[in-house]
Amino acid sequence: MATKTAPAAAAKSPKVVPLFAEKDKKESEKKWGKAVMSHGYCIFPSILLQAQSRLGVSAQEMLVLLQLAEHWWRADGKVFPKKEVIAQRVGLSTRQVQRHIQRLEELKLVKREERYRGGLRTSNIYNLKGLVDKLKAIEPEIAKAKKLADSAKKAGGLREGLANLD
Repeated sequence: MATKTAPAAAAKSPKVVPLFAEKDKKESEKKWGKAVMSHGYCIFPSILLQAQSRLGVSAQEMLVLLQLAEHWWRADGKVFPKKEVIAQRVGLSTRQVQRHIQRLEELKLVKREERYRGGLRTSNIYNLKGLVDKLKAIEPEIAKAKKLADSAKKAGGLREGLANLD
């Protein structure tokens, strides 16, 4: 008589929602290796990388932004990594990280809020709603550009693609 393993039983439970399908997990493990994937992963939209120059974000600012995104686990969750941790991970000084976060605030991609624990100031909270809003705003234009690029490869080319764009 076969018995269910704990993960298999949990996967069928209505309370457990898998982050991605088992086949996707296996593909990730094929690409990166099981040991590497065992340390976790971060989900962010590809458009974030594709639109980097549109957002006005430098390479180092993007590194800091990705480090913030790595700490954003739930849509309603708080993001509060220490600047020292980010600095250590990406090989920058804490002051450089502060300047990059300040620039991300100027671009209205990140909003910094002070955080207190037991009456003492601790690491800041970083709200990424501005980044989400900007990506949502530019997505239609990027989608339109992708449709045009696809139509350029087909019979009829750009003329037909422009005619069918709207």
